[in-house]
Amino acid sequence: MTTHHPNPHGNLLTDQVEAISAEKQAELIRTFDTESNFRNLVGPVGLLVTTMAVVLSGFHIYTAGFGLLVEITHRAFHLTLVLALIFLVFPHKRPPKDLREAAKTWGWSLAFTAFYVYLAWALVDRLAALGTLGGNGWAFVALVGFVAFISLPFPQFGGTGDRLSWVDWPLAAVAAAVSLYFIVFFDDVFIARVGAPIAQDYMMGVLAIVIVMEATRRTMGPLLPVLGMACLLYALLGRHMPGILAHRGYPVDRVVNHIYVGTEGIYGIAVGVVATYVFHFVLFGILAQMTGLGRLFMDLATIVAGRFSGGPAKVCVVSSGLFGMISGSAIANAVTTGSLTIPLMKKYGFSSRFAGAVEASASCGGQVTPPVMGASAFVMAELLGVPYKVLVIVAIVPALFHYFACLTMVHLEAKRLRLKGVEPHLIPKLSRVIGESWHLVFPLIALVTMLLLDFTPFLSAFWGIVLCFVCSYIPLVARKLGWGELQGQTLTWGPLVEGLSEGAKYALAIGAACACVGLILGVLTLSGLGFKFSGAVVDLAGQVGDWIRAVDPTGLVTDTGAKVFFGLIFVAIACILMGTGIPTTPTYIILASIAAPALATLGVPLLATHFFVFYYGVLADVTPPVALAAYAAAGIAGSEPMRTGLTAFRLSMGKALVPFMFTYTPAMLFIDFSWAPFVSAVVAGAIGILALSAAYTRWWATTITRVEQVVLTVGGLVLVFNQFWLNVIGIAIVAITLGMNTLRARR
Repeated sequence: MTTHHPNPHGNLLTDQVEAISAEKQAELIRTFDTESNFRNLVGPVGLLVTTMAVVLSGFHIYTAGFGLLVEITHRAFHLTLVLALIFLVFPHKRPPKDLREAAKTWGWSLAFTAFYVYLAWALVDRLAALGTLGGNGWAFVALVGFVAFISLPFPQFGGTGDRLSWVDWPLAAVAAAVSLYFIVFFDDVFIARVGAPIAQDYMMGVLAIVIVMEATRRTMGPLLPVLGMACLLYALLGRHMPGILAHRGYPVDRVVNHIYVGTEGIYGIAVGVVATYVFHFVLFGILAQMTGLGRLFMDLATIVAGRFSGGPAKVCVVSSGLFGMISGSAIANAVTTGSLTIPLMKKYGFSSRFAGAVEASASCGGQVTPPVMGASAFVMAELLGVPYKVLVIVAIVPALFHYFACLTMVHLEAKRLRLKGVEPHLIPKLSRVIGESWHLVFPLIALVTMLLLDFTPFLSAFWGIVLCFVCSYIPLVARKLGWGELQGQTLTWGPLVEGLSEGAKYALAIGAACACVGLILGVLTLSGLGFKFSGAVVDLAGQVGDWIRAVDPTGLVTDTGAKVFFGLIFVAIACILMGTGIPTTPTYIILASIAAPALATLGVPLLATHFFVFYYGVLADVTPPVALAAYAAAGIAGSEPMRTGLTAFRLSMGKALVPFMFTYTPAMLFIDFSWAPFVSAVVAGAIGILALSAAYTRWWATTITRVEQVVLTVGGLVLVFNQFWLNVIGIAIVAITLGMNTLRARR
C-alpha cells in the first residue's frame, strides 16, 4: 500500500493538504475490506509468515518466467500455501456485542459445524456400505468434528487481534495437508488409481471442502460459503427438491470425488486463473506502486485536469483511472488515492459526501479499466477461450464511458457550486514530472506491449515485475553518475521482501474465494442446475414481456425485444444483490455460469453477456446497502456512509448504462464491428450521459427544474437502445430541454 511522501520540490497540489495517515488508511481497509484485514505479525511467527509469503510469490514469479508445472500440481502448490497462510494472516472475527448479531454469528457457525459433521458421517456410512472403508472411519469423523469445533466463535479461543490463537495452527496444518496430498501422492491419485479412489482420497476431499469453506468464512464472511453449502446439499438431496429443482441426487462419494479430484471443483478453472494470471498482476501492481508509479499518476492527473472548474475532483477521477490500470481493488484504490484527493476536494469547496462519492465511483472503475482489470477479466478470458488482449481492447470504450460520466457530473456539480480550478502555481510542470519519473513507466509499457503482441499474460506480468525491480535502481545509478535527481523508491532487499510478502497477502482472499466457487461450479456441472436457472430466467422474462406487450397501445414492443430487456434487468438485479455480500470475482464466476447462458439463448453475443455480468458485479461496490468502496471513502471524508453510497451510485450511472448500450450495440465491444452502429452508439450514449448527468446534478446553464429533470431522464434513457427513431426522439428531447435551460440562464 502506498503512502504519501511530500515532494521535495514543493508547490505540488497534493502538498497543500495533510494526507490521511498510513495507520488511518490501514484501519479503513481493515474495516471495509475484509480481504485485506491482515494481522501485524512480529517475531518468529512474523518471520515464518513472511517466508511463506515470499516463497509463494517467488514460486509464481519463477513459473511465470520459466514454465508452469503440471496443471493440478501447480494449483495444488498454490493452494497449499494460500490456505495455510489464511489461518495465520487473517484474524478471527470479533464476537459481536449486539445480542442479535451474536445469535446470527453463532447460528451460522453451528450450521456449518453440523454440515461438516454430516458430510463426514455420510461419507463413512457410504464407504462402509460399499465395503471400502477400512478401520479408521470414526477417527475421521472425530477429526472433522475437531476441525469444526475449533472453528466455532468461542471468545476463549482468542485470535481476534494480531496474536495467533492456538486453534490457528491445526487449521493451517490441515489446510496445507489437503493440497499437499496431491503433490506427494500425485502418481497414486492420478495415474495408478485414476477413476478408482480409495477411502483416504475421499476423506481428504471432505477435509478440503471443510477447510475451503472455513478459509472463505475467515476472509470474507459467511455468504459465499453458505452458497457452497447449499449447492452441496442440493447435489446430495436432489431427489427431495421441489418442481424443476428436483434431480436424482448423488451419493456423497460421487460428489466429493467430483469436487476434490480433478479440475471440475476446488482445483478448477477459478483457482487455475488465480494461480496462473491474477496473482502475478496483483504482485505487479504492488511493486509498481512501491516504486512510485502511483505518485506519477497523481502528478499527471493534476497536469491534465487540475486547471479546470472543480479541478481536484477531476484530478481524483483521472488519477483513479490511471491508478486503476495497475490495481484491480476498488476499496484499496479508494483508500490509497482518496487519502490525498478527498481532503483536496473538501478544501476546494466540495461537500464531504460528494468528495467521498467521487473517489468511490472513480475507484470502482479500476476493475474495468485496461490493461490490468480485476481478477474477473482473467477468469472471463479463460471461460471464453479468448486471448486476454482481446478483453483489453474491447474494454476500452466502456471504460471511457464510465469516466466520461464521472467527469461530466463532477463538472456540472462544480459549475453549480461556482468552483474554480487549481491555482496554476500548484500544478506541476509536465517537463519536470517526466524528467524526474520517466523510468517508472517502463514496466507498465512493457507489460501492455507484450499483451498486445500476444505474449501470455503471466509472461507479460513476469517481465513487468522484473522491470519494476530493475528500473527502481535507475535513480540510484543516475545519482552515482551525476545525471540528476530522479524520483522513486529503490527495491533493495527490505522493500523487495515487503513487496513480495504484501503481494502474496493481497492474493490470499481471492484464492480462497475461487476455491469456494469451485464447490459451486462443481455442483452446477454435476447437477445441471445452471441450465435450469437459465431456463427460469428466460421463462420469467418472457412472461413479463407478454404482460407488457398486452398493455402496450403502440405495438412497438416485440416479443424478442421484451425478453432481452427484462432478461437483462433480472440478471442485473441478481448481480447487484449477490455482489452486496460477495466480492466481484466470485459473483462474476457464479453468474457467468448460470445467468450469462440465459442471455445467450436470447440472442445476446456471448462476450457481451459476460461483460454485462462483469460490469454489474463491479457496480455492487457502490450500491447501497453494502457499498463498501463508498463506505471506505466516507470514512476518509467524514460523511454519512449511506448518503455517500447513494451519491456514488448516481455518479456510477455510466457503469450502469454502458452494459445495456453494448448489449444492444455489440459493435461497442468490436463484435461484428462496423462504423455506422459504433458511431451512432457512441454519439447517442454520450448525449444520453450528458442528459442524465444534468438531470441528476440538477444543473446545466442554470438550475434544472423538476419537469426538466423528468424529461431529461426519459430522453437520456431512450438513447441507450441505439434505435434510429428512438435516437432522433431522444436527441430532440435533450437538445430542446437543455437549449431552453440555456436561454433561461441568459435572461
